[in-house]
Amino acid sequence: MSHFTAVETKINDLVCLKRALKDLNIQFAEAQQGQEVMVKGYQGQTTGALMSIQISKSYEIGVKLDAKGNVQFVADWWGVETTRGWSEEEFIKKVTKRYSYHKVMAEIQKRGYTLESEEVKEDQTVQIRVRNWG
Repeated sequence: MSHFTAVETKINDLVCLKRALKDLNIQFAEAQQGQEVMVKGYQGQTTGALMSIQISKSYEIGVKLDAKGNVQFVADWWGVETTRGWSEEEFIKKVTKRYSYHKVMAEIQKRGYTLESEEVKEDQTVQIRVRNWG
Protein backbone atom coordinates (compact mmCIF):
# COMPACT_ATOMS: atom_id res chain seq x y z
CA MET A 1 0.00 0.00 0.00
CA SER A 2 1.32 3.41 -0.94
CA HIS A 3 1.45 6.39 1.37
CA PHE A 4 2.43 10.05 1.43
CA THR A 5 6.09 10.80 2.12
CA ALA A 6 7.62 14.24 2.73
CA VAL A 7 10.93 15.23 1.15
CA GLU A 8 12.95 18.05 2.75
CA THR A 9 14.45 20.72 0.49
CA LYS A 10 16.42 23.96 0.75
CA ILE A 11 13.73 25.74 -1.26
CA ASN A 12 12.26 28.62 0.74
CA ASP A 13 10.99 31.15 -1.83
CA LEU A 14 7.53 30.23 -3.10
CA VAL A 15 7.61 32.91 -5.83
CA CYS A 16 10.76 31.38 -7.33
CA LEU A 17 9.29 27.88 -6.95
CA LYS A 18 6.18 28.92 -8.91
CA ARG A 19 8.35 30.43 -11.65
CA ALA A 20 10.35 27.19 -11.84
CA LEU A 21 7.19 25.09 -12.13
CA LYS A 22 5.88 27.36 -14.91
CA ASP A 23 9.20 27.02 -16.79
CA LEU A 24 8.86 23.24 -16.58
CA ASN A 25 5.22 23.39 -17.78
CA ILE A 26 4.02 21.82 -14.55
CA GLN A 27 0.52 22.87 -13.54
CA PHE A 28 -0.21 23.72 -9.91
CA ALA A 29 -3.00 25.08 -7.74
CA GLU A 30 -2.55 27.33 -4.73
CA ALA A 31 -4.60 27.39 -1.55
CA GLN A 32 -6.48 30.52 -0.62
CA GLN A 33 -5.06 32.37 2.38
CA GLY A 34 -5.76 30.42 5.56
CA GLN A 35 -6.91 27.37 3.58
CA GLU A 36 -5.32 24.23 2.16
CA VAL A 37 -5.64 22.44 -1.17
CA MET A 38 -6.12 18.69 -1.16
CA VAL A 39 -3.36 16.57 -2.71
CA LYS A 40 -4.38 13.25 -4.28
CA GLY A 41 -2.58 9.98 -3.66
CA TYR A 42 -3.12 6.21 -3.73
CA GLN A 43 -6.75 5.07 -3.99
CA GLY A 44 -8.14 8.53 -3.39
CA GLN A 45 -6.17 9.26 -0.22
CA THR A 46 -5.61 12.98 0.31
CA THR A 47 -3.50 15.32 2.40
CA GLY A 48 -3.65 19.09 2.77
CA ALA A 49 -0.97 21.47 1.46
CA LEU A 50 -0.25 25.07 0.43
CA MET A 51 0.04 24.05 -3.21
CA SER A 52 -0.93 21.03 -5.25
CA ILE A 53 1.29 20.15 -8.22
CA GLN A 54 -0.66 18.23 -10.86
CA ILE A 55 1.38 15.26 -12.00
CA SER A 56 -1.38 13.04 -13.38
CA LYS A 57 -5.14 12.50 -13.01
CA SER A 58 -4.63 10.32 -9.93
CA TYR A 59 -1.49 11.67 -8.25
CA GLU A 60 -0.29 15.08 -7.14
CA ILE A 61 2.64 16.50 -5.20
CA GLY A 62 1.88 18.75 -2.27
CA VAL A 63 3.94 21.73 -1.17
CA LYS A 64 4.15 22.33 2.57
CA LEU A 65 6.47 24.47 4.69
CA ASP A 66 8.45 23.06 7.61
CA ALA A 67 9.14 24.92 10.86
CA LYS A 68 12.16 26.67 9.27
CA GLY A 69 10.13 27.90 6.28
CA ASN A 70 11.66 25.40 3.85
CA VAL A 71 9.49 23.63 1.32
CA GLN A 72 8.61 19.98 1.77
CA PHE A 73 7.32 18.06 -1.24
CA VAL A 74 4.70 15.58 -0.06
CA ALA A 75 3.56 12.83 -2.39
CA ASP A 76 2.88 9.19 -2.95
CA TRP A 77 6.14 8.91 -4.88
CA TRP A 78 5.37 5.41 -6.15
CA GLY A 79 2.25 6.78 -7.83
CA VAL A 80 4.10 9.80 -9.22
CA GLU A 81 6.75 7.57 -10.77
CA THR A 82 4.31 5.05 -12.22
CA THR A 83 1.98 7.68 -13.73
CA ARG A 84 4.46 10.39 -14.79
CA GLY A 85 7.72 8.47 -15.04
CA TRP A 86 9.56 10.79 -12.64
CA SER A 87 11.22 9.38 -9.56
CA GLU A 88 11.36 11.50 -6.42
CA GLU A 89 15.01 12.31 -7.17
CA GLU A 90 14.31 13.30 -10.79
CA PHE A 91 11.47 15.61 -9.79
CA ILE A 92 13.54 17.28 -7.05
CA LYS A 93 16.50 17.71 -9.41
CA LYS A 94 14.40 19.27 -12.20
CA VAL A 95 12.60 21.67 -9.88
CA THR A 96 15.67 22.60 -7.82
CA LYS A 97 17.67 23.41 -10.95
CA ARG A 98 15.05 25.87 -12.26
CA TYR A 99 14.36 27.20 -8.77
CA SER A 100 18.06 27.98 -8.33
CA TYR A 101 18.09 29.91 -11.60
CA HIS A 102 15.14 32.05 -10.52
CA LYS A 103 16.58 32.57 -7.04
CA VAL A 104 19.85 33.85 -8.52
CA MET A 105 18.00 36.14 -10.93
CA ALA A 106 15.89 37.54 -8.06
CA GLU A 107 19.06 38.24 -6.03
CA ILE A 108 20.69 39.94 -9.01
CA GLN A 109 17.73 42.28 -9.33
CA LYS A 110 17.43 42.83 -5.57
CA ARG A 111 21.09 43.88 -5.31
CA GLY A 112 20.82 46.31 -8.19
CA TYR A 113 22.93 44.44 -10.73
CA THR A 114 22.25 44.58 -14.46
CA LEU A 115 22.18 41.35 -16.44
CA GLU A 116 24.81 41.61 -19.18
CA SER A 117 24.56 38.13 -20.69
CA GLU A 118 23.20 34.67 -20.10
CA GLU A 119 24.43 31.53 -21.82
CA VAL A 120 23.37 27.91 -21.50
CA LYS A 121 26.45 25.71 -21.89
CA GLU A 122 26.57 22.31 -23.58
CA ASP A 123 26.35 20.58 -20.20
CA GLN A 124 23.18 22.64 -19.45
CA THR A 125 24.87 24.86 -16.86
CA VAL A 126 23.92 28.51 -17.11
CA GLN A 127 26.59 31.20 -17.16
CA ILE A 128 25.34 34.63 -16.11
CA ARG A 129 27.33 37.88 -16.35
CA VAL A 130 26.16 40.88 -14.39
CA ARG A 131 27.32 44.45 -13.94
CA ASN A 132 26.95 46.85 -11.06
CA TRP A 133 26.90 50.53 -11.86
CA GLY A 134 27.94 52.76 -9.07
